[in-house]
Amino acid sequence: MEHLLFLVHRIPFPPNKGDKIRSFHLLKHLAQRYHVHLATFIDDADDWQHVDTVRQYCGETHFVKLNPLTAKLRSVRAFGAGRPLSLDYYDDRGMHAWVRALMLRQPISRVLVFSSSMAQYATEPQTRRVIDFVDIDSDKWAQYAVKKSWPMSAVYRREAQAMLRYERQVASEFDASLFVSHAEAALFKTMAPESAQRIDHFSNGVDTDYFSPEHVFPTPYTTADPVIVFTGAMDYWPNIDAVQWFAQEILPAVRAGHPTAQFYIVGSRPSPQVQELATRPGVTVTGSVPDVRPFLAHASLSVAPLRIARGIQNKVLEAMAAAKTVIVSPQALEGIDAVPGSELILADGAQAFIDAVLAQLAQPDPALGQAARGKVVGTFGWDSHLAKVDSLLEHTAALAPTLPSPAKELA
Repeated sequence: MEHLLFLVHRIPFPPNKGDKIRSFHLLKHLAQRYHVHLATFIDDADDWQHVDTVRQYCGETHFVKLNPLTAKLRSVRAFGAGRPLSLDYYDDRGMHAWVRALMLRQPISRVLVFSSSMAQYATEPQTRRVIDFVDIDSDKWAQYAVKKSWPMSAVYRREAQAMLRYERQVASEFDASLFVSHAEAALFKTMAPESAQRIDHFSNGVDTDYFSPEHVFPTPYTTADPVIVFTGAMDYWPNIDAVQWFAQEILPAVRAGHPTAQFYIVGSRPSPQVQELATRPGVTVTGSVPDVRPFLAHASLSVAPLRIARGIQNKVLEAMAAAKTVIVSPQALEGIDAVPGSELILADGAQAFIDAVLAQLAQPDPALGQAARGKVVGTFGWDSHLAKVDSLLEHTAALAPTLPSPAKELA
């Protein structure tokens, strides 16, 4: 078996949380084909309990504690140098040293990078290097800039510009670049045309057995009232924005028509803005839960009212796999080839969400949930999607040869 270095910005476990879903399935898949050596950060104290589990998939490993406050202070130095703040946020001298030493003592022939900020550790051009950008981070920062007021709008605008320069540089130097959806890859091709022929995608999958509606759970809810649920990491700004918008602009009108309706926000590390929502009538903020499935199983509806989004939303796929009726914004639907009206409900704007939620609370349509699960079972299996990664790492995919580095254009 060949030796592969896997560089990940957050420990790829547990496999049911946010961006860790994709990175965990990548690790599990790679471990069946390579001797995988892993370097990753841990930014949540609770995640140290998962280190031994992750090591079972790996050869050598290197885990670095990431202190968010220290990392933010470190990222300030990027201002003067014109680098993305995100790059310095994940810049660790010890990790650089460990990677260099690993490359000397192990016959590493391939490197897989997960997220743009980890590309700084993959500096050996003699290895075959593939990066999974997942999303276009620069475009996400640009969306933040539009939503935020000054001075943060200026900071985010600068980050968007600096990150795009870096993303283009990485794409020009690596053998292949991957994204989470066809739409995401197509957009990046327009942003980095010099690397367009080496840009591709593989979609997220869902563990359909894990999220099967056949599992029986006791209800986590303290009331028999109808529950509208949102799931996701609640320190992530697009999720924060989504639940604030729903709780403030949509839920009051829903409760005017259906007074007992409850909105549950289920996810770890709720920000102060999210915690404040719990003071509003009908809103409950759970914080971290050991298992999200009971909250999905006993909810009347799942909603994904995201106004800022990139790539495929796992929260939507998981709810569909659980055979729930899911109401999504256009942004949350991106990359998911589901038919609005028959496999989920698309709501564009606050009034559309209000109308859709009230309609489903008044007359639930179980056929939507069944069709949603059928779509996920038939379309979102991990093994078939990860075959694209295999072909790129083995240089069998039909991608163009490396083009000259567009250094002048990037400058």
